[in-house]
Amino acid sequence: MTQAEGTIAVPGGNVWFKRVGGGRGLPLLAVHGGPGVPHNYLLSLQRLADEREVIFWDQLGCGNSACPSDPTLWTMERSVAEMDAVIGALGLNRFHVFGNSWGGMLAQQYLLNVASPAASLTISNSIASIPAFSEMVARRKRDLDPATQSAIDRHEAAGTTHSPEYQDAIRTWNQTYLCRLRPWPPELSEAFIRMGAEVYETVFGPGDFRIVGNVSNWDVFDRLTELDLPTLVVAGRYDECDHEHMWAMHQRIKDSRFELFESSSHMPFIEEPDRFDRVMRDFLRRHDL
Repeated sequence: MTQAEGTIAVPGGNVWFKRVGGGRGLPLLAVHGGPGVPHNYLLSLQRLADEREVIFWDQLGCGNSACPSDPTLWTMERSVAEMDAVIGALGLNRFHVFGNSWGGMLAQQYLLNVASPAASLTISNSIASIPAFSEMVARRKRDLDPATQSAIDRHEAAGTTHSPEYQDAIRTWNQTYLCRLRPWPPELSEAFIRMGAEVYETVFGPGDFRIVGNVSNWDVFDRLTELDLPTLVVAGRYDECDHEHMWAMHQRIKDSRFELFESSSHMPFIEEPDRFDRVMRDFLRRHDL
C-alpha cells in the first residue's frame, strides 16, 4: 500500500501527516479525537484505502507532532486554524471529512467557520453541545455499578485521580462506553499511551465528568442547520455520546443519514468493522462527485 509522510507548519508548530493508499474515490481526511488522542486508533480507516487515499494527521500537542507546552494554544479556534492549514498544505480541493469524537466537534466547527470544498462530512460518535454531553455522562455514570461510581466521585472530589482505584474505575468506564472489544487492539492502547495530556486537560478538564476547560460552554447544536453538505451521522448504542442526541443532530442537518451500530460504543470502526466498512464505502461512493 502506497504511503507518504511529512510535516506541515500550523499555528503553534509543526504537525505530522500520513497519506495511505489511493484509487478513484475522493480522499478521506481523518480527524482524530481526544483532544490529544493521536491518529493510531483510527488506523482501521486504512481498510478503505483500496478505493481512495486516506489521510491521517496528529493534531498539535500529541503523537508524532510537535508537543509544545503552552496552554494558550489549546483552543477550538486555533484547532480550526490548524485544520484549515493542513487542508491547504495538502492541496485538498475536493475531499471527504471523517471526524470521531472531539474530531467530530472540530470538523463541525471547521465547516461552520470556513468556506470549504469538502464533498461530505461523517460525524462519528460525537456531539454538538458540551452542556448536553455533561448530562449524558452523568446519566451513563449512574448506570455503572455502585463501587465504580463511588470510586470516581471520591477520587475526583479529593483530587486523587492518579490512584490505582480511580484508574481501575476509569478502565471500567472506557471498556463500557469507549470500546467494548476485548482485548483492546494495540493501536487503541498506543493512542492512549501517546495522548497529549496538557491538550486534553486545558480543553476539557481532568475528565469527562468534570468538564471545566475552555470548551465547557461549546454548543453548535442550533447551527447544525447551516451545514450544507452530505453528512453521515454514526452512533453507537452504548456510546458515552448518547445516540438520541446524535439522532437529534441528524434531524437538524439537511441531506444527512443516520446509522446506529447496535453492538458498539464509541468506536464502531473497531467494534463492528464489517458493517462499518459497508456503510462508509456506500456513503463515500455516493458522494464521490
